[in-house]
Formats: sequence, structure tokens, C-alpha cells
Amino acid sequence: MKYKRILLKLSGEALAGNQGTGIDPEVLATLSEEIKALIEMGVEVGIVIGGGNIHRGVAGATKGMDRTTSDHMGMLATIINSIALQDSLERCNVFSRVLTAIEMKKIAEPYIRRRAVRHLEKKRVVIFAGGTGNPYFTTDTAAALRASEIDAEVILKATKVDGIYDKDPMKHEDAVRFDELTYIDVLNKGLKVMDSTAITFCMDNKIDIKVFNVFEKGNIQRVVNGEKIGTTVTTQK
Repeated sequence: MKYKRILLKLSGEALAGNQGTGIDPEVLATLSEEIKALIEMGVEVGIVIGGGNIHRGVAGATKGMDRTTSDHMGMLATIINSIALQDSLERCNVFSRVLTAIEMKKIAEPYIRRRAVRHLEKKRVVIFAGGTGNPYFTTDTAAALRASEIDAEVILKATKVDGIYDKDPMKHEDAVRFDELTYIDVLNKGLKVMDSTAITFCMDNKIDIKVFNVFEKGNIQRVVNGEKIGTTVTTQK
């Protein structure tokens, strides 16, 4: 086992599956089984989920909605997704806690760093909801921030493709996949891995990012075990 404590970044769109929007129960069940396998290996798991399957702040703003209002709606969407994942995990007999940056005591615990670390030490899955609690920051940045705060050894960026390409592999057959990149490469090439704030944050705090296809069964365990899957973004090659 290469990593003992990880931060798994899931997009909201991933939870929608082939539906495009909403939450697909089958996707939740599959992800929960994969996460359960990590807990059984002894891995401490933190998770940040996006809200794009319900509402995207930037998309709302481009259609005339106030950006702050739209981002607040997006943060609430991440809380809905987090509660859904918690329910799915607990149906798999995996103990979990939702900690939210936006206080709502009747639904989830408020985010407190020491509390989050203690939950991880007790082998509970910690789901960080509500982004950073501030508008204008993406859940990518929230993932980088939480990973640093809990001393995660790596960010696992779960996607629908098997790594980072020089262009969209869904649209271009000649797209080339990278096995390893530096943060400077990502910024200079303008690659859409995570937003530039998150990339810079990870670079400054020396946190590696692993980008891989989460929908191939067993891939999360393979990454944790150190197998060369997907693309690694690191400080230096």
C-alpha cells in the first residue's frame, strides 16, 4: 500500500452516470463498494464531491444569475451529493461523516479540522461538503485545501477518462495521453485537470495528483497500491 491517507475528488457529473443530471443509485453503489475495499485495506479516506450534476455556479452566472448566489446554490448541491454518498456507504456498512463548510447542524457536522482528522483515524470516511464555504472557489480548490489540512499524501482525481490528454480524447482520436506531468507543464499547456488555483495550491504544498478512470473496477485500489495507472501530476519528474 503506497498511500495511507488519501483525498478522493469526485465530480458531481460522475454521480449522474449516463443520466447526465441527478444521482444514479447504481453509480453510488459501485463507488461505495470501491471505497469499502479501501477501508478494508486500512486506507484513511477523505472525499470532496462537486455539484455539477445538480447546479454549476459558473454556468448559472453566464446565464445572468448573480455569481455569488449561483455559487451558493452549487455549494448546496455538493451537500446533497455528499448526503447521498453517505447513505450509500452506510448501506455497505461503512461508517462515514459529512462535514460541511456551510453550517447546518441538523444535517451534517460543521467542518473542524481536528474533528475531521480524528474521524479519519477511527477509519471513518470523511465527506467534505459545501466546497470552501466561499463563492468564486471551485470544489477542485476545496479538494486541494482539505487535502493539505488533513495531511493527505495524494489527491485522487476520479474521472471518466484514463488520464490527462493533450486534447479531449472524446472528440479527437489522435489525442495523446501523458503518463506524468509537472504542475508547471499543466499550467503552461493550459491542460484542464483542475482549475489553476487548485493546481498552484498543490504545487506550493507539494501534493501529487493522480488522474484516472474511476469507472474501471478496482482502479482506486490499484492507484493506492502504487500501480502506474492514469496520469501523475507532481512537483518534478
